[in-house]
Amino acid sequence: MPQPGIRNRAVLILGFGLLAVSIASVFIKLCYAPALVIAAYRLTIASVFYIGFTGFKQGPFWGNLTKAQLKISLISGLFLTLHFATWITSLKYTSVASSVVLVQSSPIFVAVGSIIFLKEKPSFLLVIGIIVALVGTIIISVSDFALDQNSLTGNILAVGGAIGAAGYLLAGRKLRAEIDTFCYVTVVYTITAVLLILMAIINGDQLFNYSGKIYVLLFAIAIFPQIIGHTSINWSLEHFSATTVSIFILGEPIGASILALIILGEKLAIIKVIGGIIIICGVLLALLAESQTGTREKTAAEN
Repeated sequence: MPQPGIRNRAVLILGFGLLAVSIASVFIKLCYAPALVIAAYRLTIASVFYIGFTGFKQGPFWGNLTKAQLKISLISGLFLTLHFATWITSLKYTSVASSVVLVQSSPIFVAVGSIIFLKEKPSFLLVIGIIVALVGTIIISVSDFALDQNSLTGNILAVGGAIGAAGYLLAGRKLRAEIDTFCYVTVVYTITAVLLILMAIINGDQLFNYSGKIYVLLFAIAIFPQIIGHTSINWSLEHFSATTVSIFILGEPIGASILALIILGEKLAIIKVIGGIIIICGVLLALLAESQTGTREKTAAEN
């Protein structure tokens, strides 16, 4: 918990970071470049920034990483590539509200991955959270499919984005405890940028010769949600618990949906709102279950 003197500043910065992240989906909707190109520019610009920032702050850091740490970073980068490639593509097929709320279900897949791969025993609260989030996902997908069959493709891609984000978090869970957060994201973002550029080239996408408006949007997508948004969120982790920050970030679908309504004119059906609320409630239960587990493990270790 932050000291009283910096608590208000920490809340303000975290709120500003949330707003910056929320605008990403609207900018992507307005940008008519191919999805992989958008993803490649976003991560390339962000990685260049973080290489400069982390290098200035810490000096040479690449050589300090062990082979095992680089291997985990590569796996994390592969999952982050999956996240951005699928989620940004999803916005070409479905609404901002559906895409953002579905991709925010990543804590559910973190929990499932922990059960399958890390052999962690799920709590009753976690199981309920997973079931509740699944029900909300079905509600949104069915309601979207009734309006537009292409939206189902977008929703599936958004879920793929959630799985990619979950893999990124799981792969880096141990590594983030060993190295500085900014060092970690710099390495992983750079790997992800290279992979996305290769994917765009293989897919035959044009990387250059876009209009000035497209370039402005490409840079805005990198600067606001990635550099400002994620940097603010990473900074806030020094003052709040990961669970508190994760719960706060659940406000992104709300902010993104409001911005999409104002800027893009995307209206929300009541059934979609209900489905979104159910998913957020499921994710919230999963985060609370993880928080309780962490508290019990810490207490046991202290005893």
